[in-house]
Amino acid sequence: MADTNLAPSTATSVQNTTHAKLPSFKHPLDPLTPDEIVAVSLGVRRHTAANTDIKAIRFITSYLLPPPKKAVLAYLGIPLDPGEKPERATEIIRKAEVDFFDVVTGHAYNTVLALKDGQWEVETLEKLPEGVQPQISVEELLLCEKIIREDKQVQKLAADVGVLPEQLHADGWAIGYDSRFPKKSRIQQALLFARFSRHDNLYAHPMDFIPVVDSIAQKVIHIDFPPRYLPKASPNSFFTKSGLELELSAPTTVPPPLEEDSLAASKRERVPPPREAWDFLPDLMAEKPGDNFKVRDDLKPLHVVQPEGVSFKIDGHELEWQKWKMHIAFHHREGIALSTITYNDDGNIRPIFYRLSLAEMVVPYGAPEHPHPRKHAFDVGEYGMGTMANELSLGCDCLGTIHYLPGSYVAHDGSAVVIKNVVCIHEEDAGLLWKHTDFRVGGRAHAVRSRRLVVSMICTLANYEYIWNYYFYQDGNIELEVRLTGIVQVYVKNEDEPTRFGTTLAPGINAHYHQHLFSIRVDPMIDGLHNTVVETDIIPLPDAPTGSIANYAGNAFLTADHPITVQSEGAREVSYEKDRRWSIINPKKRHPYSGKFVGYSITGLKGAATKLMGREDGVVAVRAPFAKKPLWVVKDVETPKGGRMWPSGKYVPQTREAPEDSLEKWVQGDDNLAEEDVLVYITTGVTHIPRPEDWPVMPVEHVNLLFRPTNFFKSNPSMDVPGANDHRSVPAFSENGAGACCSN
Repeated sequence: MADTNLAPSTATSVQNTTHAKLPSFKHPLDPLTPDEIVAVSLGVRRHTAANTDIKAIRFITSYLLPPPKKAVLAYLGIPLDPGEKPERATEIIRKAEVDFFDVVTGHAYNTVLALKDGQWEVETLEKLPEGVQPQISVEELLLCEKIIREDKQVQKLAADVGVLPEQLHADGWAIGYDSRFPKKSRIQQALLFARFSRHDNLYAHPMDFIPVVDSIAQKVIHIDFPPRYLPKASPNSFFTKSGLELELSAPTTVPPPLEEDSLAASKRERVPPPREAWDFLPDLMAEKPGDNFKVRDDLKPLHVVQPEGVSFKIDGHELEWQKWKMHIAFHHREGIALSTITYNDDGNIRPIFYRLSLAEMVVPYGAPEHPHPRKHAFDVGEYGMGTMANELSLGCDCLGTIHYLPGSYVAHDGSAVVIKNVVCIHEEDAGLLWKHTDFRVGGRAHAVRSRRLVVSMICTLANYEYIWNYYFYQDGNIELEVRLTGIVQVYVKNEDEPTRFGTTLAPGINAHYHQHLFSIRVDPMIDGLHNTVVETDIIPLPDAPTGSIANYAGNAFLTADHPITVQSEGAREVSYEKDRRWSIINPKKRHPYSGKFVGYSITGLKGAATKLMGREDGVVAVRAPFAKKPLWVVKDVETPKGGRMWPSGKYVPQTREAPEDSLEKWVQGDDNLAEEDVLVYITTGVTHIPRPEDWPVMPVEHVNLLFRPTNFFKSNPSMDVPGANDHRSVPAFSENGAGACCSN
């Protein structure tokens, strides 16, 4: 089968030529442009043709290799410590990093190129060890569907339950963990669905078998049939020890040998896909017999209008708004990457974060019968949040007066896939910022409304959508919000089959319990690079019982601080009993009044911290060790290929254990963490027990994380925000009257 260049519906265009002269970057962290991606691909082809036996290349990733952190800060004039001058700027050489396959041999390679005299030249070329798999490309995911449709055995199995080849659709997933297949093979599992009309919701029609596809050979190499749960359990079921009246048709949850017939091993009959339509497009919902569907007609227009334009300025990828300044980049893996975030504090430019991004996530499912445990997608490391991003629509995905940034990533043939409007930037009203009323006779009141800057992206990972919102506030707060929507992952079930590890959403449709666990990478520079993370517990006054002379009323409580100073202490736990929280401080600078070190606190984690529900020695915990703890602190160590980045390793597909370059390995040892260039990895997320109300499309679920200035500003930094007095606001009903003024 020919290796074709496919672009998903989320992309805008494909660029396969470059201009004669490449433009110079405005900011050293600017992502590769489409021109640069094409030029980098040419540089790789030129080098491999002249210096290797590689005959055919399939590009997988191509992205900026960031310059050293100190070089970037020197270039921007940001000092390393409070009160010091910036270091002297040095030349920054623009570099790119590329992963690709030799199509003939299947070997994977990593290469680094540098831009010299207007041409990209290869500096290093490394053949990756056997079994190390780069990210799965969008084209491989799309080709998976073509491969299964053309397979004779798949066609027959589909026909046996009334599905034609052209009605077959597949979501290609990484194989997860399956030791039956050799590590060197690049394989996907194809989760199958039927689609009975052009835009029918295919997830309403799950199929009962799962092909396994070799992406290099482009063929089906195996087919799995999950067993079913019996209507009635026998007393000797192996689930009895767990207190469940449940029995599986197969004698074990262990996968059968490859040479064994999977359907026979499952000891179950075939199950046709449900035929009932569960659509989400309004025109199709209106066509469903008996539903009498119509769109609500009692919703009046609500417009977001800024008659004088926006309050932010943007120059390339660098944005300024309300004393904030930051760099915004599209990254094929992380999606949005925010860098060099500073705040203008009365003319003093104060650094806060060097970089904020989503470093990894895992979505483990809870059904134990094979092959469902393979479903634990690493949506960042296996697929790339950026490559799965949507082109956004004005007035739909973002509301108001909008500015967009583009993004691009490499296609198999080395061209650039362009997403024109991938990052949305706009302002929102965020309710009251602060207010006080002097309740005494003749007292005055003052109210100030909050405005926030929103930097957002929407990504589609097969059935699921993730909405990433970074919020910047006028009081110095920074918030990360993840909104989860889309369609829950489902599997077909018999009418009489119990669903102990999932929810029956509709006849024949079982949605397995699952989690969404995100690893947020925080690279702080609170008034400089040399920071310390402090863990704070809230405790009753020690050794002072109620009735004692020190604590007569028994009401005393205070804070107990524990600086994280040694690497071996870097993995931290939540304590709800002690209302534990964490802050990132700069021990070289104190607040003039509180006397405490300046810092930013991590808040909201208590509600958003989600524990990995699987066993701590299970497959998911081994491959995604970041999910075991809510917060990790490590020292950043920069190499020629950048600093510590990926909590589950750089190359995630088909790993069977966490590699050496992963979070759990980094916290080993006794390296100093006090007043160091540290990284904080925060694990947050949700455990999703699906409801019928999540079907056919799930209303958004929110995960929020807040970074809050603590002893950082002299006082409330938003005291200079103008008071609220919107003359365009009117009573909803005339008899209500105008009400009191905001300020008097």
